[in-house]
Amino acid sequence: MIIAVDGPAASGKGTLARRIARELGYAYLDTGKLYRAVGMTVLRRGGDPSDAVAAESAARALDPDMLEDPELSGDEAALAASKVSAIPAVRAVLLEMQRTFAAQSPGAVLDGRDIGTVVCPHADIKLYVIASDEIRAQRRHKELLDRGKASIYARVLQDLKERDARDSGRSVAPMKPAEDATVLDTTRLDAEAAFAAAMDLISAAAARAGGLAGQ
Repeated sequence: MIIAVDGPAASGKGTLARRIARELGYAYLDTGKLYRAVGMTVLRRGGDPSDAVAAESAARALDPDMLEDPELSGDEAALAASKVSAIPAVRAVLLEMQRTFAAQSPGAVLDGRDIGTVVCPHADIKLYVIASDEIRAQRRHKELLDRGKASIYARVLQDLKERDARDSGRSVAPMKPAEDATVLDTTRLDAEAAFAAAMDLISAAAARAGGLAGQ
């Protein structure tokens, strides 16, 4: 069973996907961390994340242990990820890694921006999580402050809009909902309500497909 959870930054998809995986006993992968790790690797080598050669080299040398690096949650990593993710060669390298992860038994939950459209187009269940720009910026602003980071709401909002534009407008694997994805708007939902709504959707889809793997 493969569950794809896509959507823009700060929509709540990561928190939701992790909880779904725990609830079902499935493996979980935040695919955005792969791109963040590649971007940070390029920066630490003194390179430019927009440099296709440097980015592909970093992707091929990616150490899975780096996904636990706390610096991957920072804005520098996010910006670098947005740049390397637009490079076809980087996406090709990481695509195989993601598909291998998704194939494990009894199931896997992957969150990102192109899981349902490119990485796992045949995923059993596809969710596309959204929220208003303002709510997403508020969430991101609070997250940064809670981590002791300096943050200005207006700057966070602008950064989110710019990132959305880059991710939606790139020529390779643009961020968009799969045609058969269910859109879940979390603008007015807290984490508990979003989880309940997602599990209802998953349960209904699983019932139509004959049940959840591992359950």
